[in-house]
Amino acid sequence: MRYGFLIDQRKCIGCHACTVACKSENLVPLGVYRTWVKYVEKGTFPHTRRSFTVLRCNHCDDAPCVAICPTKALFRRPDGIVDFDQSRCIGCKSCMQACPYDAIYIDPITHTAAKCNYCSHRVDQGLLPACVIVCPEKAIIAGDLDDPTSEIHQLVAREPVSVRKPEQGTRPKLFYLGADEANLTPEVQTRENSFLWAEVRPDGRPEEAVRGTELLPGPADARVAYDVWHPKPWGWKVASYLWTKSVASGVLGIAGPLLALGALADRPLFQLGAPLIGLIFLALTVLLLIWDLKRPERFWYLLVKPNPTSWLVWGGYILLLFGALAFLWVVAAWMEASGLLGVLWWLGLPVGIATAGYTAFLFGQAEGRDFWQSPLLLPVLLAQAVVAGAASLVLLGALGGGTQGEARWLAAMLAGGLVVLVVLVASELLTSHSNLHVAKTVELLTRGPYRVELLLVGLGIGVVLPLVALVVGWGSGALTGWSVVAAIAALIGLWSYERIWVSAGQDVPLS
Repeated sequence: MRYGFLIDQRKCIGCHACTVACKSENLVPLGVYRTWVKYVEKGTFPHTRRSFTVLRCNHCDDAPCVAICPTKALFRRPDGIVDFDQSRCIGCKSCMQACPYDAIYIDPITHTAAKCNYCSHRVDQGLLPACVIVCPEKAIIAGDLDDPTSEIHQLVAREPVSVRKPEQGTRPKLFYLGADEANLTPEVQTRENSFLWAEVRPDGRPEEAVRGTELLPGPADARVAYDVWHPKPWGWKVASYLWTKSVASGVLGIAGPLLALGALADRPLFQLGAPLIGLIFLALTVLLLIWDLKRPERFWYLLVKPNPTSWLVWGGYILLLFGALAFLWVVAAWMEASGLLGVLWWLGLPVGIATAGYTAFLFGQAEGRDFWQSPLLLPVLLAQAVVAGAASLVLLGALGGGTQGEARWLAAMLAGGLVVLVVLVASELLTSHSNLHVAKTVELLTRGPYRVELLLVGLGIGVVLPLVALVVGWGSGALTGWSVVAAIAALIGLWSYERIWVSAGQDVPLS
C-alpha cells in the first residue's frame, strides 16, 4: 500500500478550498500552510493565461526529510504516508532544508516542524483527506497507488502525469495531470516584488533575494502572481557555528602535529593554550547549535532518541569526541604526562578533520539546497579549518610570546590555507554549474547583492590583506606583528564568507 495524491491541473480553479479545509481540519496557524495554491501567469497582455498549482508534501518513497531528522520525529508509515511526531521534534529545521518542495514549516505555536500528513487521522478511520472532500471540481484525487482498482492508480498508469523535481531521486507520490512545466519548476519563473493584490511584505522574502529578482528573471515566460511566504530556516547562528567550529577543529588539527614534530615548542603556551581554545570554541559551537533550535530544551534528544541516518546525530557524537580529546589533552598537559601527550597530539589531526568535515555530509543531506551539494564542500571546510586554526594560533603565539620560528610555521600554514581556500571557492563559483538552481545562487553571489561583501570582505579583507601582510612581514623580519594583522583579517573574512554562503544558498525559491 502506497498512498499518494494526483492533482488535475485541468480542473483546478484556484479557489483555495483545499487550503482552507486543511487549515480547519488540522488547526494550522495563520501564516503557515500545509497545502497552498500558487498562481502563475504566462503571455503578454491581452494574450495572457493564468494557471493554478496546488503545492504540498509529496510523501516521497525516499524522503530526505526522514533521513536527516535527528530524532525520528519524521517517519514513513507502512502505507507510504510521511508523518511526524511533534513530541520528538527539537526544531532544528534540517528537514526544511532537506525537502526539495518547501513543504515543511515550523508551527508558531508548538515550535516544532509540521506539514501535510495526508490527514492520517482521517485515513485511519477510512476517510479521505479533508482537501479531497471539499474540492468543488474533484481536482484532487487520493488513494492507494498500488491498488489496480483505485482511480489514482488507473490515472497515473494511463495519463501523461508529471512530478516536481524528479531529478532529486526522492520518488514523490504527488502527481500532476495537465500541468505546465513552468508551473512546477520555480527556477524558470520570474518573481517580482508584488502579487495580485498586494506588495510583497518586507519580511516575506530576504532583502537580498528581493534585490536579486531583477537580476535573475526566469528563462520561461512565467510570472508568479501569487504565492505564500517561505522564510529562510537558517541564519547567522548557523553561519557562526561554521566559523566557531572551524576555529576549534583547526586549532587542534594543526597544533597537535606541529607540537609532535617540534615546529611548536613543547611548553605551556601551546600545550595548554591550543586545547583550551578548542574547548572554548567547541562550547560556543554547541551553544549556537542549541540556541538555533526552536525547542532548545529538547537538545538532549539527539543522544537519547537518535536517528542513525542523520548527520546531525553523527556530528553530535563527533563534537563529544572532540571535547573529550581536548579535555584529556588539557589534563595531560597540566600533569606533564609527556607520553600521553604524544599520542593526543597525533589524535588531534584525525579528530580535527572529522570535526571540520562532518558538516559537508550534513549539508549534503540538505537536498533541497542544490548549491550546498558541491563535491568541493568537504575540502573547502578543511581549508577553512586550516585558516581559522592557524590564525587563532598566530594570535595565541603573539599574546604569549611565541618565537620567530613558530611564527614562520604558523604563517606558512595560514598562507597555504588561504591560497587553497580561494582556489577552491573560485572553482566552485566560476566553473559551470550542475543546474539552474545553482547557477542562480552563484549569480546572486558574483553579480548580485552579495557581490560587494564577497569581493570586499571575503576576498579583499579575508584573503588579499592577510597574504600581503604575511609577505611584508616575512620580508621585513617583523613577521609576528604582521601575522597578527593577517590572522585578524583572515578570521573576519572567513566569517563573512560563511554568512553569505549560508544566506545565498537559501535565496532561490524551492516552490
